[in-house]
Order: sequence, then structure tokens, then C-alpha cells
Amino acid sequence: MQYLNRHKTKLSRNWEKAQLKIAKLHNKIANIRKDSLHKLTTYLAKNHSQIVIEDLNVSGMMSNHKLAKAVADMGFYEFRRQLEYKCELYASELIVVDRWFPSSKTCSNCGTVKESLLLSERVIKLRTLQF
Repeated sequence: MQYLNRHKTKLSRNWEKAQLKIAKLHNKIANIRKDSLHKLTTYLAKNHSQIVIEDLNVSGMMSNHKLAKAVADMGFYEFRRQLEYKCELYASELIVVDRWFPSSKTCSNCGTVKESLLLSERVIKLRTLQF
């Protein structure tokens, strides 16, 4: 929607109307993100007795220019914050795993940890979420 202001004189009445449209759109997108984040964290906290999340190096991920926009849009801190208080509210357990925990190197059947794995061998068994 930024194209609405491309050829308008700054601070004119039409520029202000276009700015208002852009602001409404940004607000709508922010509300959609907040709503989906609340729905997801509520679903997880209500329906699972134990939730395990990984403590990520978000600032390091933000320095990668290919990942930065996607990571910033996700709102990892807000997701963790909401999970913490909702797990307390719905009496489920939240476990935060250290970022150096070898989760992809650990065998899901026997629990042994391998020293090195190829990327194709790194498989984590997860249940798919269905809403």
C-alpha cells in the first residue's frame, strides 16, 4: 500500500488520507498476527501437559540477512512469554531447552547421541498440530 503515497505532495490532504489507509492496513495485519499467536499458545497450553521449546539465539539469527525479516515477523519472545504465563494458567509444564542441547543428534528411539550427523540424517519426530 506504500505506492499510494508515491506521487502525492507531502502533508497534503490526499497524502494524509493515504497515510491513514496505510496505517489501518498495518494495524489490521498486526492484529491478525497477535490473534493467531494467542490462539496457538492457548491451544498448546490447554491441550498438552508438557511443552518443550528451545532457547534460540535470536540476535544471531537476526544478523543473517536472509533470515532476518522472517525471524522478526515471528515474534519468538512474545511466543515464549505467552506460553510461560498460559502454561501456568492451564497447569501444563513448559520446559526450555538450552540452545546447545543436541536435539537433532539424539536418537528418538534409544536416546543415544551421535557425534556428527549429515543434514539428511537429522530428523526430529514431531506430532503435527491440527486446529
